[in-house]
Amino acid sequence: MTALTDIFIYLVYVFFGLYLLAMLLRFLLQLVRADFYNPISQALVKLTNPLVVPLRRVIPGYAGIDFSSLLLTILLQMVMVALLVFLQTSALLSFFPLLMVGLLGTAAYLVQIYFFAILAMIILSWIAPSSNSPVLYLLYQLTEPVMAPFRKVIPSMGGLDLSPILVFIVINVVQIALGHLAFSLGIGGLVPWL
Repeated sequence: MTALTDIFIYLVYVFFGLYLLAMLLRFLLQLVRADFYNPISQALVKLTNPLVVPLRRVIPGYAGIDFSSLLLTILLQMVMVALLVFLQTSALLSFFPLLMVGLLGTAAYLVQIYFFAILAMIILSWIAPSSNSPVLYLLYQLTEPVMAPFRKVIPSMGGLDLSPILVFIVINVVQIALGHLAFSLGIGGLVPWL
């Protein structure tokens, strides 16, 4: 590979990764019914609207689930992996492996988003526990539906919330399962975010 190919691979990975992050955050924030008027929510909507709005005319949402954002995320994962494989090997992947990579890559990215969102909540709760930051409020809205069931299992002890430990264990188990599923399907090295 040449330096130019390595640069293109890096740029594809970064730009697709950032746009996929925006798309998945939009999907998750709509799913948890986060504050639409939060400046971060507004920025995500403006950033992703050019692709979501045309697809939403064909694929509407249902019961609070934005299927168009989810489908776009899977399609973008597929395009990203197809580009990366083509840049590295000049080969074209068939549809089924690309579809599996898109599905598993989206699931793996969702798990990573929650890992880092919960980690950020923990750190921000130590640094700025009573902050009115829109970031902190949005992180709370995003992570609370996941954290609440675990708080019922492990109640706080003396003001110390130990439920994130259990959440991190579950996240690691899901990541291991996704990795093994990818390898059993023969696409282990292709799935990003694992």
